[in-house]
Amino acid sequence: MDYTCHYRSPFGDITLASDGEVLIGLWFDGQKHFGDVLKKEHKEEKLPVFEETIHWLDLYFQGQIPSFTPKLALRGTLFQQKVWQLLLEIPYGQTTTYRQIAQKIDEKGKMSCQAIGNAVSHNPISIIVPCHRVIGSDGSLTGYAGGLERKRKLLELEKDRIDIRQRL
Repeated sequence: MDYTCHYRSPFGDITLASDGEVLIGLWFDGQKHFGDVLKKEHKEEKLPVFEETIHWLDLYFQGQIPSFTPKLALRGTLFQQKVWQLLLEIPYGQTTTYRQIAQKIDEKGKMSCQAIGNAVSHNPISIIVPCHRVIGSDGSLTGYAGGLERKRKLLELEKDRIDIRQRL
């Protein structure tokens, strides 16, 4: 059985999903691929993993860098999981490109940026698995399942926090 919980963020409502123990999903309501990994039968429930995730989200949206990560289980193909693990390595306030991720997966450079983009867009745990930190090789904001405006806002939130820390 899967479970859901709802969270109101400054950038729109979010649905959280869990298998009862770990976080399996975090989507802006209505985004592309919403609920892809969620079993058809699921119910609303209060769970410790949701409380921990809500605390993480509260800190994040207050401009703080959470010092912990909720327990995650990324449901997807082996290729998707490989890409999503690389997303977890992108530091707060920094970005990488689809090309750079492709090169990390395939050092020979034959990996398609489109394949990486497809895997990134199917990331089931937005924000915590920071797919919003992936940009085009030319620095452009491209492809975010939650919408480009949200991607811009998330990057600005992180950049503003980094700028404040550098001034202190």
